[in-house]
Amino acid sequence: MNSSEGLEGKVALVTGGGSGIGRAVVEAFVGLGMRVCVLERSEEKVGGLDGLGDSVRAVRGDATSLEDNEQALSQALEEFGRLDTLVCCVGLWDNLVKMRRLPKERLHAAFEEIFSTNVESYVVATKVCLDALVESEGSIVYTLSNSAFYSDGGGPLYMASKFAVRGLLTQMAYELAPKVRVNGVAPGGTATGIAGLSSLEQEPMLGSEKMQEGIKSINPLQHEFTPEDHVGAYLYLADPTLAGGVTGVIINSDGGLGVRGFSKPGGMV
Repeated sequence: MNSSEGLEGKVALVTGGGSGIGRAVVEAFVGLGMRVCVLERSEEKVGGLDGLGDSVRAVRGDATSLEDNEQALSQALEEFGRLDTLVCCVGLWDNLVKMRRLPKERLHAAFEEIFSTNVESYVVATKVCLDALVESEGSIVYTLSNSAFYSDGGGPLYMASKFAVRGLLTQMAYELAPKVRVNGVAPGGTATGIAGLSSLEQEPMLGSEKMQEGIKSINPLQHEFTPEDHVGAYLYLADPTLAGGVTGVIINSDGGLGVRGFSKPGGMV
């Protein structure tokens, strides 16, 4: 069977598809004959999608907005006539800021910022796209993180948000069966330049050379991840001919963190 057989002619909506893992997924989908609508907040990144041709339509908007998600879905249905896959790639990171260092006067704003982006946007996109995906008997792929499984992949705000998405995935896989498959990919630390929290005045860190060397040193495969390293997992989960019996599953694309040996027992040691 040709690897593109199950995706050719299908239609996807990718939130946060203008850069990083989302952009890599969009490019891979297009390369396999899919048509893709992208919801992206950055005007510059929306413009950068133009080079992918007529198979891509980009909507500038906020993934946490119900109205912007509805506009993206309407664009997909108007331009391509259906929706087969929803992929959520929107995310913020908390730059590993620990609880002891979180300014208490900014805690509420930081919590709302990261949960709105990392969790609420996934809930909103799922709600908006639900009927179209039930009609096509399609699939959803959420982006999680090694932080949805293992400690110290972020600070408490990021960790809590990714565990929340893991819970959302579990419940949606139950609620939407048998019509819609719901799965996820949990990448390890990846050079994407993921934004920090504006409420904490944080700058992006994951794209830095120092950070990437640190990530490489802790995963058993000693792998320095790029967005493209995770694409195959998204393609597999979206493909009904390859993963038609798969739901409620999370693929850990993290270099083997689950088999890593012990280093130090706690953060204050």
